[in-house]
Amino acid sequence: MGVGTSLLLIAVGAVLRFAVTVSTSGFSLHTVGVILMIVGVVGLLISLIWMTTWRGRRVDRATYVERDVPPPGAY
Repeated sequence: MGVGTSLLLIAVGAVLRFAVTVSTSGFSLHTVGVILMIVGVVGLLISLIWMTTWRGRRVDRATYVERDVPPPGAY
């Protein structure tokens, strides 16, 4: 889960928790909102930790070929 998906889950969960005033029978939309916010926060933390641990491990994919330096005056 990426940072954007985590933020989306947090936003949808907050809307369900704080803005929706519909009462349903069988399940609570407020509880679903809290669960979505918790999952979003956990996903955000995991994404940020993963990004910071892999930040310093860049692999340079360029290939360098060393060649002999031509003698002076060979131009």
